[in-house]
Amino acid sequence: MESYKREFIDFMVESDVLKFGEFTLKSGRKSPFFMNSGAYVTGAQLKRLGQYYAQAVNERFGLGFDVVFGPAYKGIPLSVVCAIALEDLYGAQVRYCSNRKEVKDHGDTGILLGSELKDGDRVLIVEDVTTSGKSIQETYPILKAAADVEVVGLMVSLDRQEVGRGGKVAALQEVAETYGFPTAAIVTMAEVVEDLSARGKLTEEQQAAIRAYYSQYGA
Repeated sequence: MESYKREFIDFMVESDVLKFGEFTLKSGRKSPFFMNSGAYVTGAQLKRLGQYYAQAVNERFGLGFDVVFGPAYKGIPLSVVCAIALEDLYGAQVRYCSNRKEVKDHGDTGILLGSELKDGDRVLIVEDVTTSGKSIQETYPILKAAADVEVVGLMVSLDRQEVGRGGKVAALQEVAETYGFPTAAIVTMAEVVEDLSARGKLTEEQQAAIRAYYSQYGA
């Protein structure tokens, strides 16, 4: 495993972003772990978060794109910190763009924040986690309606590796198959469990609960 991935796993746990216990998800599933990227709240945390995204983006997609797009709401700060880190680490000059949940009809009007989208723009989407692909279903049409853009990929921080809406393949794979662009994650849940277990940071009980969960919902 790349060193930045192991660092990112520790970073999620230390930041209280990734927790283990018993949680009820929006889908109604009872999960033995929960991820909340809203717990990244300090400047230091956000700076590091952007760097991890930038490293994973460069490794998986390279730097051949023009815009980082973050779906509202949690994707907004992700797109900003990722764009900053791409410049800091690699000198890449990319623009950031996000959407509003509602169209603004005064001042800075429209559905988009940040950079305008132009025909021919190559757009990378960043999200915290994709459980069902619903946000992509909502925002992909917004991107295509704004301009004739090419979506080069989707990067999330954690791949939960659960079946998507279709009930057969993982949500990230479902997005890739539906929209025709590649998807990736900084780390997968399998990598998280393997790494933390090997270092004695997950109890036997926690590991058993995770195995039971994936026997039911795993892709």
